[in-house]
Formats: sequence, C-alpha cells, structure tokens
Amino acid sequence: LFVLSLSQQPSTMFAKSVLAGLAFAASAQAFAPGFSPGLASKSSFVASSSRISALPHTPPLRLQPTSSSSSRTPPRHAATTTKMEFLAPPQIYEAVAGAGEAKSKLPVWKTFYLGVLAGCYIAFGSCLALTVGGACQGLVAAGNLGLQKIVLGAFGLPFGLLMVVCAGGELLTGNAAFMTAALAEKKIGLSDLLKNWIVSFIGNLVGSVGLAALVFASGALAAPSVATAKAITLAKTSGAFLPLMFKGILCNWLVCMGLWQATGAKDIGSKAIAIWFPISAFVTMGFEHSVANMFFIPTGIMHGAEGVTWAMFFINNLIPVTIGNIIAGSLLVAGSYALMFGTPGKPALTGDSAK
Repeated sequence: LFVLSLSQQPSTMFAKSVLAGLAFAASAQAFAPGFSPGLASKSSFVASSSRISALPHTPPLRLQPTSSSSSRTPPRHAATTTKMEFLAPPQIYEAVAGAGEAKSKLPVWKTFYLGVLAGCYIAFGSCLALTVGGACQGLVAAGNLGLQKIVLGAFGLPFGLLMVVCAGGELLTGNAAFMTAALAEKKIGLSDLLKNWIVSFIGNLVGSVGLAALVFASGALAAPSVATAKAITLAKTSGAFLPLMFKGILCNWLVCMGLWQATGAKDIGSKAIAIWFPISAFVTMGFEHSVANMFFIPTGIMHGAEGVTWAMFFINNLIPVTIGNIIAGSLLVAGSYALMFGTPGKPALTGDSAK
C-alpha cells in the first residue's frame, strides 16, 4: 500500500485525502452525541419543539415492552427497556412547517453554504452508488437488471440524504415541501420561500459539481463505474421534456416522504429506516433527482461522455427535473398534508358557526 501511494500523482493523492476528510467530518457531525438534527440552530429547534408540544393532537406513539410480572426485582439478565417515539401525522406537519420557518430566518450566506454541504453529501451518496451498483455490470450481462438496480439504489443516495438530515443542510428538493408547509401556515411569505429555493439550488449545484471535480481529479472511480457514469449521462440528457418532468415528480414525492417520515422520528436509527426505503426505491425505479443529477451528469461529462455538453445538462435534464421535483414537494406532499392537517384544511367560521 505504501508503494502504491508513492506511485500516485500528488494532485490525485490530495484530491483523495480531501474526499476522505469531508466524508469523515460529515459522519462525525451526524453521529455526534447531543446534536440536534434537522433544524438550523438550537434556538429554532427549541422553538419548534415547544410548538409541537403545545399541539392538541394525538400524543406521540410509544413502543415499550409490556410488564407481565408483578415482581419488584427485575431478573438478573433482564434486557434494558428501550423507548422509541414517533410523532403523530398532524404533529409531523406542524414540525415541518416550523422547520420551514426556521430555514427562512437563516442569513443568505448560511443558506448558501448549507446548500453547498447538502450538495456535497448527495454527491457522496451518488459516488457510492456508482462505485458499488455502477460496477455490477456482470449482473446486467447475466440478465439480472432488477438486482443491479436494487444494488444501485440501496448503496448510495440513502446515506447521502441521512447526512443532510442529521448533520444539517439545505436541500432544494426537501425545501420544496418544508417551505411550502410554512407558507401554507402563514409563517413565512412568498419572498422567503423563493429566496430559500433559489439560494439552496445554487448552493446544491456548487457543492455537487465541486465534488464531481474532486472525484474526477482523484481518479477514484474504476473503469466499470466510469462506463456506467457515461451511460447514465447519455441517458439522462437524451430524454424528452415531459417524461423527465414526470420522473422528477415521481422521484421527489418519495424523497419528501422520506424526509417527512424522518421528521417524525426522534432517534437516528428510525430516521435511517424512514429515509432508506423511499430513497432506495426511487433510484431503483429510475426516477430523476435534480441534485443527484448535479453529480451524475457532470461526472460523465468530465470523464468524456460522447456528445454531451454542459448546455445539454442544464436544458435537457436539470430544468425539467427541477420543475418536477418542485411540483411534487410543494403540491403533492406539503399541499396534501396542509389540506389534511393544516390551516388550508380548516373550514372558515362565518355567521352562526363562528358563534
């Protein structure tokens, strides 16, 4: 290993060390004891928690073993009682709206930088997907396309989104739902929503493309993964506008449901499960995520995907997919639950009914 390290170019070794440091730092922050995940700051977390506790809705569900013995002394080898809490659906909606309000109060530079971090985390997940699932070309050759797709979806994007949720980040696709819920509850204005979407989008783009450049400079992707990246790039920039937009809708419906469920979970294990199933599902089914594509397509271009230009990346893919992602997050997820549990779903009191 020492001889192999000495044989690499200094620029390649530097790029790989940067990638390793970023990944380790993100993981350490996500699993740090006492860290308050999902919100912008400790004060905003406390404020959102107080709003949740004040709700007149169903209390959180508590799962704990039933006591079947009247003995006051527990058995010598009795298992430690574990308590897991989940917010009820109306409380999840209120927590999401509160998080959207907290996001609107961030300075522009913090929204941008958290957007850069979120773009890097999603890019790390995309890189892992290429490294594992993208190298399983033998499965495709053997006719096991479904198995290869499952591997591609299971290893990669879920861990990237988990870092965003637990370590903190501003992800456009998730903000499409969170900011819309806050707007529906009149906690923010339309200008706050648009500012967050635009700034987080730019930050996501900078982070994802920047990490793609680091991966390219490091030479970390093996030949089979590079071939897969080129094939993905060609496929993603060759589709028609409407099908890509519809794939963007289908994708972010699942992504926002993963974030929605993770918001209702209190422990990191439950958050991981809430995220893993819908995220691995959308990748397996071939739907389109704008921020993931900010890594996949530039990676293919940098490695020489034939006939694909940066203009094609934006016009043929990023624009229709982003539109679809926003439609899903704002209307199908946030809009649906605002109608069910929020202010828009409450009948206005007029006349005698107001009395």
